[in-house]
Amino acid sequence: YLCSLYLVMDLLAVGSPQEVIERVAKKLGCSATSQEVAKYFDEHDELRHLRQEFLFPKIAELPPSDLSLVDGSEECIYFAGNSLGLQPRNVKKYINEELENWAKMGVHGHVLGSRPWAWAENNLEDLMAKLVGAKPEEVALMNGLTVNLHLLMLAFYQPTAKRHKILLEDKAFPSDHYAVESQIRLRGFDPSTSMVLLKPRQGEDTLRTEDIVSTIEREGHSIAVVMLSGVQYYTGQLFNMEVITKAGQAQGCYVGFDCAHAVGNAELRLHDWGVDFACWCTYKVSVLAVLHCVGHQCMYHTVYSIIISTYATYSSPDKQ
Repeated sequence: YLCSLYLVMDLLAVGSPQEVIERVAKKLGCSATSQEVAKYFDEHDELRHLRQEFLFPKIAELPPSDLSLVDGSEECIYFAGNSLGLQPRNVKKYINEELENWAKMGVHGHVLGSRPWAWAENNLEDLMAKLVGAKPEEVALMNGLTVNLHLLMLAFYQPTAKRHKILLEDKAFPSDHYAVESQIRLRGFDPSTSMVLLKPRQGEDTLRTEDIVSTIEREGHSIAVVMLSGVQYYTGQLFNMEVITKAGQAQGCYVGFDCAHAVGNAELRLHDWGVDFACWCTYKVSVLAVLHCVGHQCMYHTVYSIIISTYATYSSPDKQ
């Protein structure tokens, strides 16, 4: 039994996802895309019991289902976690508890009860920090993803005549692309000359890390911010955030990531990698129903002061 256990651990513990899949397929004597490989991973997944903590829609409950072809009583196979995660079974219980507090205490629910609303994020910051590899004081739970992205770029994107460009992938998530374009226009620059768009090589679907680094090294003197995805939403590519961060900072650029499709989906060590800023949502893979952003600890006081002064600058006179 122990020998068998160690063999399984050896198969799954070392190497990239591709290498692990190929190793398992070789052991089973089948193709890497065989159903047998998927079953093997299911059987040896240490977290497989957590599947029972989520609600899977029945096939009959889904609008596009053709019940002449499928059994409507079966649970669906859910591949849309990149857009919206499945509902955890405890969600209804927790929401009902807060509705009950609201009904019984009204405004006092802000400061009373087991989870006072005014300090709701205090229960989550430590957990979220562990999930993204940050320190609790570096994490703030707030707003929506694009709002946070704008706030972070207001702090970090400080263009000059010589250094005014933002580097991002060509097929970035549309709202990220629009946010970057908006920030460039806000500062009086032209997106056609201030946006550097990374494209894969001819005939390839993903960006090579060496091509990203070479672009940073070639144009870094004019790049103010490198702003990429953690996981590219369209291709599923996991970027080498550590290497990209080091390359950008070596050229004097701030480096940040939209980790919407990475958080809860890939191991993140934002603090150790020295990432300057990142933002993400948690209604996708990690399903925690909160939205937030993180700034690297060494930048905390700078970011805070810039955001406060920016708020004052861009507020109407009666709000200042």
